[in-house]
Amino acid sequence: MQLDAFQKQDPDQQSDSFEGQHRVAVLLPMPLKGPLDYRVDGDCPPLGSFVWVKVGGKVSPGVVWDLPEEISGAEENATSKTKQYPLHKLKLIENIIDVPPMRDDLRQTIDFVAHYTLSDPGLVLRMALSTRQAFKATPIKMVYFAGGEIPERLTPPRQRALDAVKGHGAMTVRQIADVAGVGEGVVRGLISCGTLVGIEQGVDKKYQQPKVTGQWPTLNDEQHQAATALLVNIKEGGFKPALLEGVTGSGKTEVYFEAIKAVLEKPYHDGQVMVLLPEIALTSQWLDRFEARFGVKPVVWHSNMGTAERRRAWKGVAEGHARVVVGARSALFLPFRDLALIIVDEEHDPSFKQEEGVFYHARDMAVVRASFKKIPIILASATPSYESLHNVEQGKYQHLTMRLRHGGATLPDVSLVDMRLDQPPSGRWISPSLEKALAEKLEQKQQAMLFLNRRGYAPLTLCRTCGERLTCPHCTSWLVEHRQRGQVLCHHCGYGMRTPDECPECHEEGSLVPCGPGVERIVEEVGNLFPEARILSMTSDTLPTTEETLAAIDQIISGSVDIIVGTQIVTKGYHFPGLTLVGVIDADLGLKGGDLRAGERTWQQLSQVAGRAGRDSAKGNVYIQTYQPDHPVNEALKAGDQQAFLKADMESRQTHHMPPFGRLAALIVSGPDEGLVIKAARRLAATAPHYKGVGVLGPAPAPLALLRGQYRYRLLMKAEAGIALQKMIRQWLEKAGKMGKVRVKVDIDPYSFF
Repeated sequence: MQLDAFQKQDPDQQSDSFEGQHRVAVLLPMPLKGPLDYRVDGDCPPLGSFVWVKVGGKVSPGVVWDLPEEISGAEENATSKTKQYPLHKLKLIENIIDVPPMRDDLRQTIDFVAHYTLSDPGLVLRMALSTRQAFKATPIKMVYFAGGEIPERLTPPRQRALDAVKGHGAMTVRQIADVAGVGEGVVRGLISCGTLVGIEQGVDKKYQQPKVTGQWPTLNDEQHQAATALLVNIKEGGFKPALLEGVTGSGKTEVYFEAIKAVLEKPYHDGQVMVLLPEIALTSQWLDRFEARFGVKPVVWHSNMGTAERRRAWKGVAEGHARVVVGARSALFLPFRDLALIIVDEEHDPSFKQEEGVFYHARDMAVVRASFKKIPIILASATPSYESLHNVEQGKYQHLTMRLRHGGATLPDVSLVDMRLDQPPSGRWISPSLEKALAEKLEQKQQAMLFLNRRGYAPLTLCRTCGERLTCPHCTSWLVEHRQRGQVLCHHCGYGMRTPDECPECHEEGSLVPCGPGVERIVEEVGNLFPEARILSMTSDTLPTTEETLAAIDQIISGSVDIIVGTQIVTKGYHFPGLTLVGVIDADLGLKGGDLRAGERTWQQLSQVAGRAGRDSAKGNVYIQTYQPDHPVNEALKAGDQQAFLKADMESRQTHHMPPFGRLAALIVSGPDEGLVIKAARRLAATAPHYKGVGVLGPAPAPLALLRGQYRYRLLMKAEAGIALQKMIRQWLEKAGKMGKVRVKVDIDPYSFF
């Protein structure tokens, strides 16, 4: 149903005053259930046109979402199921924005995401209109070229300035001065006498076009077969999803680079490529490899870009001269002019699931966008998600596999360290066998990596006198000690305070002790064990910016680091030629908590981190410290038998109708008043639907029952495969009624249960 934007006008105003005006439906980036109706003078703008409109006393960008049947004056649309307000009561569109219209595939994707996630369409559109600077006129600058009369006598500084312009082309005053090594006054003197002529130029340059340049590696047989299949998909066109599965180091990137090359070389085609990566700030090696193959870096899109670069990138995508775009999940909503191929690298990575605002999975919605655009999509991973593997089994996805490492490298040997038998001394966390392996690698001048997915120094600070635990006042979580900062922090809401000298409960001085290890504590232990070693800590705390991450990677590749200690950011697709040992400090960490996906996630994470070892000519070794050496995940890692583990875990999921063999939807009830939250959760439970193949669990306090000052309860709807949950949940929420100050958020296909 369309909503309407009103303006106060004389109700007796004659309809003939509005001849030549039309009604259009405009979707706004706001929490609205649908588009608003507006008037437009003259011809209706094309579908997808970006426009400025007034709403609530403010001017907002919007997108022409529909062109209802033409209505003049105060007539009503006889075919409409709902009454439409007279044309003369609608607000006029302020103006049409001078950018290319949003293409059908993106508008269809936005509608689908809204329907699938039970979100307001305007909130989904907001993700596509995040760069409002792109809707304003591009700033201009004055550039100068040598187009005027040259004086008979030129001072040496003026001559250098003139030579700089002749050699480099039109530049700004500042650029000319810098290149020539003169003051700006010298340049302005040449302008004053007419030697340099100025013109206005937009500050945003068009992107350089990628070309097939440089040295391309020779593909092995497996790579060649996979690349050939992808090239056939591109040549034939149409929606063709393919899962590219290859062990770590098998060269998946080089294979889909061949697909990118095919799109760029396709005759009479200006097709664009979207590459989604889970951690755009951690892709420097990927960007370097792309530049080596295609002569230029791709256009990068992520949330940390500056305003000017975001504007330039957004417009470049819309205009079509940004041919290859690599970005985080938000790149999914960029307005590509002619999208021809989508690639989702590390498609299993949980960071593709957005769990704030609109809850959507970028991988799944990328498949949806590819289906609307009728183009191929490549999902690449060494450890594919169960959802993708299930789609392969059902014949929905093409399956391309590579089981060998590129260049003759072999997979590392995996050893399980039973921490019940191979215990480190009290207060230490590195087992004797791992310590010995580290010493050997240092002696051999090879690099090692230690992995622990826990930031800070210690996850818990405990009073040894009264047992008090330092907890966050706003969340149900312990405060994590960060010794380097001298603080204890909450990793959920950001609350922090100086590490106290005494227990806040019993006031005993010196009684607070750290419990358990974090990365900082492992760095400290390694430093004590190997004082001569060059140690690098890789966490979001120690490498907060892209520049610092790039510098760290360069250090590792150059051999300036002996031991890397890091969290999950070290599991990404890095290639460190000198790294031959990986030690996992606590392999059991991800198996705790009863998460449905615990086994799958632990398998993926440990396989990825193990895959960093031995990617070059030297053999790699992996030591996995665990108190559960007989756990199926650990046994599979040791045996290198991925298929046996996946088969057993998938069969267990199927038996219990759990994803991907069933459907889940979480309802998270939250608010500042715990009593009201409990009352609302119970009302939801009392009005829950009862259908065959559908069950509702809860309500129950969420694992994080208090988060950022909000009390939280959860309900979980579980359904057999093929049952559409969205319609059922809409009816359920309508039946439950309004919740007042309590918020109910729906998460279709939840990935986490915090």
